[in-house]
Amino acid sequence: MKLDEQLLKRSENKCELCQSGDALKIYEVPPAANGNEDDTILICDKCRAQIDKKEELDGSHWKCLSEAMWSEVPGVQVVSWRMLNRLKNESWAADNLDMMYLSDETLAWAKATGDHDNDSAVDLHKDCNGTVLQTGDSVTLIKSLDVKGSTLNAKMGTVVKNIRLVEENTEQIEGKIEGQVIVILTKYVRKQNS
Repeated sequence: MKLDEQLLKRSENKCELCQSGDALKIYEVPPAANGNEDDTILICDKCRAQIDKKEELDGSHWKCLSEAMWSEVPGVQVVSWRMLNRLKNESWAADNLDMMYLSDETLAWAKATGDHDNDSAVDLHKDCNGTVLQTGDSVTLIKSLDVKGSTLNAKMGTVVKNIRLVEENTEQIEGKIEGQVIVILTKYVRKQNS
């Protein structure tokens, strides 16, 4: 039986964290390298986005961990422990952490990425008003900008369509102005209303 078939059977076609049946995908729990049934889980897009810090943490969504943390699947235990640690300022999460037991080996795996040390803060690309930016959005320049290494001057009010987020830096986006792809600081743009 293939891994995806094993995971679907084990999870009964539901997210192994929140029990949602929407858009399930295989998630290999880092830093696992085996790609086996124990270190791979089936999760929904909402859980994945928050685990990967692509979306703000929603404490009420993660109350599902009160059930998931008791799973016999090591990968589910590890992700549950990491997420409870990121939410430990909420009393229900702290209570669950106090009750949760992991074997020494599983606990070492859970601590291996250091993700549990990070608080629940998520670094997202935001415009000058604090509005979250996504790849494909359109933005307006709020300041005229000289483009380094070019004679191009991007005027205030210029609309930049179909932006791309710079993965490693939440203060930068990429966009095309006059046929030239440039890096723009997010503090100089305002998201256009859809």
